[in-house]
Amino acid sequence: MSDNPIEEEHVVSINWEINKAQLEMMQQKISQPPRLLSESAGRSSCCIFRVPQSFINVHGRSYEPQIVSIGPYHRGKDNVKMIEEHKWRFLGNLLKRTEEKGLNLEDYLKAIQPYEMKARECYSEVIVFDRDEFVEMLVLDGCFMIELFRKIGGVIPIEKDDPLITMSWIYPFFLRDLIRLENQIPFFILQFLFDLTNIQEHEEYQYSSTLSLSKLALTFFNYTLQRPNEVLEKYVNLESKHLLDFLRSSYILALDDENPKHRRNNASTHVIQCISKLRRAGIKLRPSKEETFLAIRFNNNGFIEMPTITIDDFMSSFLINCVAYEQCHVDCSKHMTTYATFLDCLVNTQKDVEYLCDCNIFENYFGTDFEIATFINNLGKDVMFDIDECYLLELFIKVNGYYKSSWHVHWASFKYTYFSSPWSFISALAALVLLILAILQTLYTILGYVHPPP
Repeated sequence: MSDNPIEEEHVVSINWEINKAQLEMMQQKISQPPRLLSESAGRSSCCIFRVPQSFINVHGRSYEPQIVSIGPYHRGKDNVKMIEEHKWRFLGNLLKRTEEKGLNLEDYLKAIQPYEMKARECYSEVIVFDRDEFVEMLVLDGCFMIELFRKIGGVIPIEKDDPLITMSWIYPFFLRDLIRLENQIPFFILQFLFDLTNIQEHEEYQYSSTLSLSKLALTFFNYTLQRPNEVLEKYVNLESKHLLDFLRSSYILALDDENPKHRRNNASTHVIQCISKLRRAGIKLRPSKEETFLAIRFNNNGFIEMPTITIDDFMSSFLINCVAYEQCHVDCSKHMTTYATFLDCLVNTQKDVEYLCDCNIFENYFGTDFEIATFINNLGKDVMFDIDECYLLELFIKVNGYYKSSWHVHWASFKYTYFSSPWSFISALAALVLLILAILQTLYTILGYVHPPP
């Protein structure tokens, strides 16, 4: 008998034959490379991603084009078919100009074909288009974007009554659609097509050949961003992965990043409190003049200095897609993620948004204060953020140090409680007067007992 109180298990052998079809299917799956997230997605060359479902659950269709599809991910969908027809019109107009110089459609396709595999590796998902369809897409979409930039930038004449230019509702959608992460083609394709078709054909547009693609792209977006021309001139030769990365990089390079990377120490670093709590510790906000909204500083007088940012439909879409790009790409900085986290720290409720608007930090063209608060709080959801690696590390350390300084907190709390508004000041003054009168009355009563009248 076994010493083990638990009965011995009995293994029953069954004469089971492996299903040959199932075995063959398993072997086939093993040999197939991943398609939805390709093996190349982990390389630095991969830069155009399908956005994770967790981000889509938070931000909905912010990553999908509304009226114009660029690249393979949303090609052929019903909502982009209207502009798809106009892409061919734009390509035809471009060909009319270049054919006079001996450059036809066949030359465009042959020029792009050698870059096919390099372009495919830029996408995180395996592209099912064959060679001809993929090259056609790159040429069509690239030439459309370049022609659009040239028209808006005044490089080439605009056809009379061109609906894509004259109908005011279309341009804002172009602005947002062209910076969506899932709606990109590689920037080197754009640059190659731009150089290929950069032919000076009109005397009245003699300066056209001197304008770079970067300059035209910055001009295209500057109708909404409103950055000074001297700022744009610094980035006329800026190189990037795609259009979203290009615009993102123009803000990052404008930043005077004084904080070295990998600044780790033994003391743990924490994110800061919301602005309502910071105000009680004497910390206030003050707008500053900088080339980029990323330039945020904290001075020893208790002021967080940060540039004004206009929050509207474009900027919200830009920030959402920049954060997604930084979360997906293996080899880019996390500046926009850090900025989004910083805003998420400052804003807990609509009251915080109201204060930021009053301080001219936010220009609200987005919606109600509650809607902005919801947007900012969602911006930091499900993102990976390493505070010890971020460019605002020094600011977090300084703000937390000031916030925890006891005399700052007590004095600021006293001022916030009793002097934050005229009514609180009047109430405090009335209470003080009553206290003084009560003390005087007590003194006179005591004196009356000690020195009674004769």
